[in-house]
Amino acid sequence: MPATPSSPIPAVLAKLGSLHQHDTGRLSAHLRRVPDPRSRRGRWYPLAGLLLVCACAVVSGARTVTEITEWGQRATTTVLEQLGIRRHLPGRRRAPSHATLTRLLAALDGDALDAAIGAYLAGHDHTDVGTTGSAPRPAIAVDGKALSGAAHRQQRHRHLLSAVTHAPTVTLAQREVGAKTNETAAFRPLLEPLDLTGTVVTFDALHSVKDQVRWLVQEKKAHYIAVIKGNQPTASAQVKALPWDQVPVAHTVSGTGHGRRESRSVKTMAIAANLGGIAFPEARLALRIHRRRQESGKRQTRETVYAVTSLDTHQASPADLGGYVRGHWGIENSSHHVRDVVFAEDASTVHTGSAPRAMAALRNLAIGRLRLLGADNIAKTTRAIRDAPEHAVWIWGITDSPLLPGT
Repeated sequence: MPATPSSPIPAVLAKLGSLHQHDTGRLSAHLRRVPDPRSRRGRWYPLAGLLLVCACAVVSGARTVTEITEWGQRATTTVLEQLGIRRHLPGRRRAPSHATLTRLLAALDGDALDAAIGAYLAGHDHTDVGTTGSAPRPAIAVDGKALSGAAHRQQRHRHLLSAVTHAPTVTLAQREVGAKTNETAAFRPLLEPLDLTGTVVTFDALHSVKDQVRWLVQEKKAHYIAVIKGNQPTASAQVKALPWDQVPVAHTVSGTGHGRRESRSVKTMAIAANLGGIAFPEARLALRIHRRRQESGKRQTRETVYAVTSLDTHQASPADLGGYVRGHWGIENSSHHVRDVVFAEDASTVHTGSAPRAMAALRNLAIGRLRLLGADNIAKTTRAIRDAPEHAVWIWGITDSPLLPGT
């Protein structure tokens, strides 16, 4: 019979979704695809085992390499065995040292690690992109984030571009933007490996580039919602010139949270017959989104955003279109804010080699896994996992114990 866990399962973990049997060993299988950057001579710990230690520590709330090391030192012999840590000559298992983990993270192939993590998280998404009726199509946001703390001496901060599903918030792909390039150059390489058929890709005005949206629709068979601003002056002038005053509001929504109240109204207009279309490829509808925000103790602010989409009126309702735009804006709170507040990403001073990107990838992995299991409070969930190392093993499905949370 399986051993009884050393500590009871906290209520916050018991509420998570079931961990299916096919999850057992999946993460380890994906991590084995990452090439080992270490010399064969003197290599003791298997690479997958070291990465599993990192994954377990980060999902337990570890913010730094030091805290990852401390998690390994707290892990029992049974946990280390489940993670694939081999016995040393005296016969006992020893957790990896701080120096071992530091050298490994700095030398890892960042592209390979992100690809392995993205493939693992994508394997959990069973959404049917061909869904019809009132259910909206799945959406992916393309958004960038700077690793502010990674700046060091003459080295500028690192910048990452990610493809993140709207709901739940799961990072499917991530690439580092080079110091001499910008996010636009990384847009196509980021999305190229993903199956985007039938999905809606959202992005801000920076990525509203004609060749890229044409590639999305014609080659990737995806739809897009592109915010139109000054970087597309002709399209921007044409969209703003449409007779919006003659169009009724098609959808409104309001809500409160984080000390503010927001309301949004959405107007849509078919553009194929207006002005001979607009100077933007594959555009079928124009959107006008007006947002009002009232923060406690501050003056009300108003903002009007214009966008175009390849979706037609029969493919998405005004409520769906407004939801896609709102979902894109929400990535800041549901992903970037969590990485900064819960995992102190902006405060991290890790800067050597691939270590900043590897730590960001591990945070994406932890957040994505917990979101897929139904966690609505990442901070509270990581604290519950931190109390006992075996809880992290259950979260990743490393063991097939019937005592898994949610079973």
